[in-house]
Amino acid sequence: MKLLDHLEEWLIAFLMAAATFIIFVAVVHRYASGLDIPWLQDQLIQINMSWAQELCIFMFVWMAKFGAAYGVRTGIHVGVDVLINRMNTPWRNKFVLFGLFAGALFTGIVGTFGAEFVYDIAQHDSTSEVLELPMWIVYLAVPLGSYLMCFRFLQVAWNFHRTGELPKHDHAHVEGLDEETSGGKA
Repeated sequence: MKLLDHLEEWLIAFLMAAATFIIFVAVVHRYASGLDIPWLQDQLIQINMSWAQELCIFMFVWMAKFGAAYGVRTGIHVGVDVLINRMNTPWRNKFVLFGLFAGALFTGIVGTFGAEFVYDIAQHDSTSEVLELPMWIVYLAVPLGSYLMCFRFLQVAWNFHRTGELPKHDHAHVEGLDEETSGGKA
């Protein structure tokens, strides 16, 4: 599980960092190409950065699908649970489990439809407009991310059934900051 958790986090972090860097380079390139410096303009115009926008869109799609699964695992998704929290414990637990299983069912269905779509599109020579990537690779984010999210819903449901606790994200907590402020003493 730790390997899957870290792989998920590394993939999201890599995609965010790479997309940010590519967008930064593309914006600087576009700005610098417009400067009235003939030798610089000549050099920059020869560099084709038209692929950057399409690649970043694809990276953000993958990041969003895997980020949603990360959100389920860590409890950072927004939920409206005012009424559920006012229920007595047995009813509350039943509604929480129902919600988690409904989320698992929905994401499992989306993953299955996504897998069928990816299979169908892989039978054709459909490619992206600029990068000419096979589109099945781009759309593979839907079934992979949805199935991972389904798994995370089931994982949270199992943990809730055993312990009665849901993952809770503390918005005030910053990873690594506790060690620094306490002088390294935890």
